[in-house]
Order: sequence, then structure tokens, then C-alpha cells
Amino acid sequence: MRIAPFARLSRPLRWLARVLTAVLVLAIVLAGTVTWTVRRSFPQLAGEVALPGLGAAVTVYRDAQGIPQIYADTPADLLKAQGYVHAQDRFWEMDFRRKTTAGRLSEIFGSSTTDVDKVVRTLGWRRTAEAELAVIRPETRQALDDYAAGVNAWMAQNDGFAERSLEYGVLKLTNGGYEPEPWSPADSLAWLKAMAWDLRSNMGDELDRALVAAQVPAERAGRLFPEYPFDRHQPIMATPAATEGRPAAGQAVGAADALARVAELVDAAPSPFGTGGGDSAGIGSNSWVVGGAHTATGKPLLANDPHLGPRMPSIWYQAGLHCRTPSAACPYDVTGYTFAGLPGVVIGHNARISWGFTNLGPDVTDLYLERTRGDTVEVAGEWRPMEVRTEQIKVAGGPAIDLKVRTTAHGPIISDVLGDARRAVPGAVANLGRTAGGAADGMEVALRWTALDPGRTADAILLLNRAGNFEQFREAASFFEAPAQNLIYADVDGNIGYQAPGKIPVRAGGDGRWPAPGWTGKHEWTGFIPFEKLPHVYNPPEGYIVTANNAVTRPSEDLFLTTDWSYGYRSQRIADRLKQEIGKGKITAETMGRIQMDDHNGLAPVLLPHLLRVGVPNGTLQGWDAGQGRDSAGAAYFNAVWRHLLRRAFEDELTGGARPGGGDRWYEVVRSLLERPADPFWDDVRTKDRAEGRDDMLKAAMADADAELRELLGDDPGEWKWGDLHTLELTHETFGTSGIGPIEWLFNRGPLRTAGGKDTVNATGWDATEGYGVNWVPSMRMVVDLADLDHSWWINLTGASGHAFHANYDDQAALWADGGLTPMRSTEQAVRRDAADTLTLRP
Repeated sequence: MRIAPFARLSRPLRWLARVLTAVLVLAIVLAGTVTWTVRRSFPQLAGEVALPGLGAAVTVYRDAQGIPQIYADTPADLLKAQGYVHAQDRFWEMDFRRKTTAGRLSEIFGSSTTDVDKVVRTLGWRRTAEAELAVIRPETRQALDDYAAGVNAWMAQNDGFAERSLEYGVLKLTNGGYEPEPWSPADSLAWLKAMAWDLRSNMGDELDRALVAAQVPAERAGRLFPEYPFDRHQPIMATPAATEGRPAAGQAVGAADALARVAELVDAAPSPFGTGGGDSAGIGSNSWVVGGAHTATGKPLLANDPHLGPRMPSIWYQAGLHCRTPSAACPYDVTGYTFAGLPGVVIGHNARISWGFTNLGPDVTDLYLERTRGDTVEVAGEWRPMEVRTEQIKVAGGPAIDLKVRTTAHGPIISDVLGDARRAVPGAVANLGRTAGGAADGMEVALRWTALDPGRTADAILLLNRAGNFEQFREAASFFEAPAQNLIYADVDGNIGYQAPGKIPVRAGGDGRWPAPGWTGKHEWTGFIPFEKLPHVYNPPEGYIVTANNAVTRPSEDLFLTTDWSYGYRSQRIADRLKQEIGKGKITAETMGRIQMDDHNGLAPVLLPHLLRVGVPNGTLQGWDAGQGRDSAGAAYFNAVWRHLLRRAFEDELTGGARPGGGDRWYEVVRSLLERPADPFWDDVRTKDRAEGRDDMLKAAMADADAELRELLGDDPGEWKWGDLHTLELTHETFGTSGIGPIEWLFNRGPLRTAGGKDTVNATGWDATEGYGVNWVPSMRMVVDLADLDHSWWINLTGASGHAFHANYDDQAALWADGGLTPMRSTEQAVRRDAADTLTLRP
């Protein structure tokens, strides 16, 4: 006789067993449903697929990492295929990006993203992108059209939630009516606006100066923004400028202090693409190139690792674009890093040249204080109407929002969107009213920014892909307007070079370091620096070029780019390592990779002797070599001391966004203070009965750090490890912070233990105001060998795929954290040899 499975159990136990069984069955069904949904959206990587509109078949080879190498007969077919392949792997990311750059996130996520949409609509990224379609080259517009056709072909074949990606399946739970629109060329261009915003140069410094000036006396505030240390850290261009000096600040009499204080009206706009939140001062990149005289092969080597915010999937997408028979009619034979959503290769190499980027950081933004009355603005004593438009923001699950955007001759009014001086700096508005004249309520802030002018950066990317020599490289660079980048160069003939491009303003007065009075007409932009005057170098006598957001040249009245460089700790360390390696012998690609992972702390030689002098409460710093490896106890303790020293020395007087995040600017500040043991910054103004000095703060910071690490890492300092504090969470850029644990588990990965630090060459950034977690990273690493392009190397932060649980979703992450690289193949023979999958796209 058959016995029911629970018949022998007591009634309560039978009930519990049935419940557990039901839960288990439900979990199995749910897991099966998720697995089916996930796998259903995985792209077809082998066999044949129809791609309507092709002129002939296109072949897509993918290696074990899922990196595609695309071969076609015409540019049109090649870029259609690129659009199709990008959509296969990253369509959710592409759709999210275009909604962000258009200020339309609320159509997907509802009221939670209306603030982001308001900011983006006010800035007008999408409006500018649409205007750019009329100014770019015809062949670039055609490339955008071809790329969009490939994306739309994929969309037509994958028109259901389950076919697109897991993200759409999750979205269906809350917004089942959402339907992506066809891809358009403006969707691609708007992404460049987002990148320009993230790399917008010194706007943050301009705000910081104003905020600090509102909190401490002017003389002391100035010391928190030191000059670039040219005596210790060499600029990119070693030759001094013809005329030393720089433009005068040109602050308005009576209004300058008020203008600095009111800068807090502008809080940093949402930055959903690059820095990942937190303190991003000094965020940048490394790139350097070494000529053949110093290499083992006699040909150049080029290295690049841009520093951007971590996200899941990585911001970059590796790919190759190859004409089967390269010619004038079909000139592409390029491999490198692309942006999903944009045609072409952004950073990489073709068959003749290689190039890399770091942020140049010129001053291309100005904040103008405007006197306003309603929708009019004062200009040279007259009241003139502003341009006014209404933007409608549609909100999923709620009523639409009408946003009024006002624009002066300088740019959009942003103060009523991004901040309120009354909340940020008490008394700032009142002081403004007294010193500048007029009612406080009539003061607004407008943003002038080069990237809000229609530009031609998309032209530059495709021209770089086709360039075959330094002259053609410079021609491509002349179109690279925003964001302005340091461009390094190497070619197979043995040449190396550098070019600073960009649309960089010339001002009638002032140097752009402070918010300017907009009503006077004395701080207007009078034009832009001609490309011919921008710095460049070809085959310098040193035989190498290093750029890491350091100063380009010494100050010059003839050529003013900015005063707000990164302070050169990374660039000088790279230069010093190159000199050491050259002294030992010839440099190889492997040497370049090792330098990329250099984790020397540039502050340690300055601060460490003072810590040892006053007495360290544990043994972690005895014999520490200033390296910041993952297993270093010395690095863990030193960085904790640094964090607490900044808090002790400055947070009694600096609040809000002025609090020190710990970057290389603060290295220079503390370097100077260490020579002044009784400086007022050492004194804690909250203790009224005594005046603390340098050594008091050093001892207190060490005690704070020791107590914190004992709580976090245990009571044995010898077991402390920097990598246990300095961890990287790979967070999905949309659902990764949903607050719903199971959904976050689906998409997020990590944590990864990391080495390095904020201003080491291996630049894993962290914010001292928040903790030790990594908030920006080398988003990729690349080493190109111009002697044998197939001997080049690369790595991505996560992987090629944007599909959670796909084998290539995060398969490069652990190797990236270890400092590893994978082969960067580019010749067809090598690509075919390494191919794991082959897909044919047919007309």
C-alpha cells in the first residue's frame, strides 16, 4: 500500500512539512523561471543570423572572453554590424544611457529619478546632441545612421521583455507598459555630452574655492589650494612656456567675496556615468608612451588606463572593426575600447598607429552670477529677457512635470535646480545682497560650458580610427572639442607624440577660478584658443611622454589652460619608474603592465617620518616600504591615519562639500602644514581651553586609526590587510542600489579586494569622508606593442556581456583586480586562431 509522504508525522509537523515543500517547489519554479528568462536573452554567438540592410555577409569572431572582432566589406556593413553586436550584449545599458542623457529616466523608474531628469533637461544634453547632427561631417552622420540601423535590426528581432535582458524582466514587475523606442543618431551623440559632463574640468574646484572662502579667512583659504609643484613634478611638456605668468584673477571690487560664497548655490549635478559618487577630486587617468630607443623591440610601447567610476557592466566594451580588404573606400582596421551606443573605437590602435587618452582638464566651465527680475536679466545696466522654455517630464505611474528652463547669454540658470545657498552656507545670500547690490532673491547662477555648444567630437573618433600618421592624428584631434583630453600617439614607424586638443575659452578678464559677475560684461568669453596654439610634441628628446592629468606646461600669459591640474604624484611616479627601468635595460610590454600596477604612496615619504618621530602605537609602520599591496598591514594603518588626520585637522572648520576627501591636493596642503607645527589648521577650534599643534594631531590621528582598525580588522595589527578595507563592489548602474536584496543579488558582483589608492599609479580611489571602499578605478588597462600588435595586452573591469549570469558578465573582474592582462589580438590570423565562436550576419 502506498503511504502518503507525511502520513507518519504528527499533525503540526505534517503542516510544517507541507509548507516547506510548497516553499521549496515555489523556489524551484522561481529559479527555473529566472534561469529561463536569463538564458532566453543571451545572444546568439554562432551560426547565422539575418541582418536586413547588409550589402554582403559579415563575420563576427568572439574569443573566450566574448570580445567580438567584426569583418565586413564596406563601412556601412561594418557599422551596422557593430550596432547589432552592441545591442546583443548591452542593449539595456544603451537604453538606460539614452534615457539618462535625454532627461527621461522617470519614464522608466517613476518619481525616484525626477531630480536627475530636471538637471539634465536644464543642461540640455539631448538638445545639444540633436543640434550636432547638423555640424558633423556627412560621413560621420552616415556612420551614425548605419549604426542605428544595426541596433534597430536587433530590436526588431528581440521585441519582448524576456528576449532583451533580465533587467527588462525585472522592470516588467513595476512598469510593464514601458517599450523602448527605435535607436537614433542623436542617442549616440548624447552619450558624448554625458562623458563631457563627467570630465568637465575645474567646475568642482571653482565651487570648492567659493565654499572654503565662506568658511575660513581668505589667506588660510588660499593655502588649501596650493600651486602646482613644478619644482618636484614635471609637466607633460618639459620645455618652459615662452612667457611665465598667468592671467590675473580679476575679481570684482566689493563683490568678489560674495561671489565666492554664493558658489554653493550650485551643488554638483547628478553624475550617473563616471565617478560613481563620493569625492572625485583628482579623478583622471594614466597614459604614457615610450619610444623605440628605450624598448626591447626598437618600436614604441603605449599604455593607457582611464580612471572612471566602477559599474556593472563596465563602461567600456572591447571590440575590433575590420574591413576585409582595407582601402580608401573601406579604411577601418581598428581594435580597442568602444562605448556601447556609439560607432567606432574610442581608444585603441589600427594597423599603423595607437592612441590613448587622459583628461586634459582645461577650464571650460564658468559659473556666472546673474542679477534677475522674473524672466529678465541685467546686462550692462539694462534688463533683457531670458530665453524661456518648458520641458515636460513624463513620470511612470504619476502626473507629468512641467519644468521651466531659463537661459541667459551665458547659459542655463542652474541655481534653482542644483542648490540653495540658504541651506548650504548660512548667511551667504545675505552677504551677497550687501556686497553685490540688489535683493538676494534676484541672484541666480548660470553655467557657461563648451559642451553645450554643438561640437564635432564624433568626427574626431572616426578620424582617429582611420589615421595613419602623426599629421592625420593631429587632424583628427582638431575635431576633439569636448571633453578635452591629453592624446598620446605611437606608430609602427617608431614615432611617438602628444597633442592637447579641445575647445578652450579665452576670457576678457579673470582666469575662471571664481564665479564671475555676469552683469558687468568684463568676464565674457571672447573666443577659443586656436588649435595651432595648443601644446603638442613629436619625438621628444627624452624618448617618452607621460600624461596623468598633471600640468601640461608651466604657466604662461600666452597660453592659459587652467590652474587646476592634478598635482602630479602619479605622473612623476610613472616618469621615475620609466627612468629606473631604462637604466636597467630595455622596456618591454610586461614592464609597462607592471608600472600600471605600481602602488607606491607618494605622501608616505613626507608624512611617515613625522609619525615615527612622535611614536606609532603599533608596529605596522616599522619597515613599511610605502607600498599599498592588498596584504599590507602598513598600508591599512597608514591610510587610516591619513583619514583621521584629515578629520582632526580640518573638519572642525570645513563642512559639507569642503571637507577633505584625501586626494593629492590635500597631500600638498598637509606637506606644507607639516613644516608649520603651530599653524592654526592644527588647532581644533572646538576645544576652547587649549591650542593643539601638529604633534597633538598626529598622535590623536594615530590613536583614532588604531582603535578603528582594531574594531574593523581585529586586535592583531600584524594581521591587518589593506585589501580587507579597500574593497570594490561592482554595482549595477540601475538595479544595483534598488534596496531589494534579491534583485541586487541578481546584478551586483564582488566585493573585490584591491591594492593601490587614490593617487597611486594603480589609482583605486576612495573618499576619506566616507570610508575606505573603492569609488573609482582604472576602468580598463591597455598596453600596445607597435612592434607586434598581436603582442598587445588589455583588460576590462568586468566583461563583454551585459547579461547577468552570462559567462562573460564578470569574467575579467578577478583578473583585473590581480593586475592581469589578456592578449589583445587584431590581425585576422590571430583573431581566427583565438576564436571560440563565429557568427555570420547575412543580408
